Amino acid sequence: MADIVPLEEAILRFVHDGDRLALEGFTHLIPFAAGQEIIRQGRRDLTLIRMTPDLIYDQMIGMGCASKLIFSWGGNPGVGSLHRLRDAVEHGWPRPIELEEHSHAAMANAFDAGAAGLPFAAFRGYVGSDLRRVNPNIATVVCPFTGEALAAVPAIRPDTSIIHAQRADRDGNVLLEGIVGVQKQAVLAATHAIVTVEEIVDDLAPPSVNAVVLPTWAIDAVCVVPGGARPSYAFGYYDRDNVAYVAWDAISRDRDRFLSWMDEHVFSAPASDPAATVPHTRELPR
Repeated sequence: MADIVPLEEAILRFVHDGDRLALEGFTHLIPFAAGQEIIRQGRRDLTLIRMTPDLIYDQMIGMGCASKLIFSWGGNPGVGSLHRLRDAVEHGWPRPIELEEHSHAAMANAFDAGAAGLPFAAFRGYVGSDLRRVNPNIATVVCPFTGEALAAVPAIRPDTSIIHAQRADRDGNVLLEGIVGVQKQAVLAATHAIVTVEEIVDDLAPPSVNAVVLPTWAIDAVCVVPGGARPSYAFGYYDRDNVAYVAWDAISRDRDRFLSWMDEHVFSAPASDPAATVPHTRELPR
């Protein structure tokens, strides 16, 4: 059953050094506030998992939180590269990072397998792909009924998955509306799940035709964080901040400018709960 707690407390309880961590959202409802709280709490040696790493993973990698990235595409959507990710890969700054790259189809199927409690996912894919040569976690299995050779990848089972949603009720049931990716699967595949929401309401109904309701028994913590997906968007609440995405390209290209931006906008940002006593670290990588 989900507890309704401050974000600082949820991260302290359910995100630890060395964890496998998924922050999911598909262009929409990306849990930026949660990722920045992880940065403030100084988590290290994380394996970050995400179908489409964008700005929040660039920030986490640039602040030295991650030792490995499992992903299927990484970039600043509509703008260009993730320069903090590139710096970590190409120059080991602020620390080297291991990459495990997959296709979108592989990641989606791996999340499905994790949610179903299966050890791996089998699907038609990777025909003619060079990823097999650089990723030992892409294998081949033969269907015992047809003899067809299929691609296989390990199931994704995060220690903790974090998503953002529009609202939750007072029992901790959560409603997502609009464009959704693999948020449902990420929550069901994880040992623990944190959901940040725009608001708590008495009644989730009526949902739209493209909606997902996650039951309270699948969630450990619900945190009220209005604007918690910015600069991405939350359908029905606020639009995507395209200016912020464009600006990030120049900010993230330069190490010193990046560190200054993080110090001003993340470390100096007020906590979501002024009464929280969770310690934050201001130590910046050099």
